Amino acid sequence: MSQDPWLQNYDATCRLAQEVAEHLHERNRQQRTGGNPAKINMTLRASLQKLKQNISQLKEGLLRASSARRLMQPEADRRQNLIDELLTREKQLNATFRGDVTEPESSRSTLMGMGSGTSGGGAANPWLINESEDTRGLTFGEIKQQQQRVIEVQDAGLDALAAVISRHKIMGQEIGNELDEQNDSYCLFLQH
Repeated sequence: MSQDPWLQNYDATCRLAQEVAEHLHERNRQQRTGGNPAKINMTLRASLQKLKQNISQLKEGLLRASSARRLMQPEADRRQNLIDELLTREKQLNATFRGDVTEPESSRSTLMGMGSGTSGGGAANPWLINESEDTRGLTFGEIKQQQQRVIEVQDAGLDALAAVISRHKIMGQEIGNELDEQNDSYCLFLQH
C-alpha cells in the first residue's frame, strides 16, 4: 500500500527537523570544545530554510486537500495539529540556532532534563528533553532499531489477531450454513 504523499512529506520534514537538532547539538559541542562551527552553521542555515519551506508546502498541501474536500474534517484537524507541532519545533530550533536558548551544562543528564541546570535555560537539543527510561543512553540508531523491533512485535500480534478473526469468520459462516440446512430440514419435516 503506497503512503499518502502529504504524509511522506510530513515524515521527511520530521526527519529534517531531527537532523537539524542533531547538527545544533554538534555545533554547540564544537563551540564548547573550542572547535570552529562555521561549516556546520552554514549547513544549519540551509537546513532551517529548507525546514521552513517544507512546512509551508505541508500547509499548502493541507489547504488544497481541505478545500477540494479530499479529507474528512477529523483528518484535516489532525494534520493541522501535526503542522502546528512542526512550527513549534521550528521555532525552538531557530531559537537554539540564534543562541536564544543555551546549553547550561555539557552532561547528557542535563540535556535529558535530569540535571540541576535545567531550570536556568533550555537544553540545546529540544528533542531530548522528554527522553524515556527505555531510550536513555541509546544512540539515535539504537533507538531506531528498538522502534523497529517494537513495530515487528506489533505486526506479529496483528497478524495473529487477523488469523483468529479469520477463523471466527469461517466458523460463523459454517454455523450459519448448518443452521440454514437444519431450518430447511425442519421445514420439510413440518410439511410432511
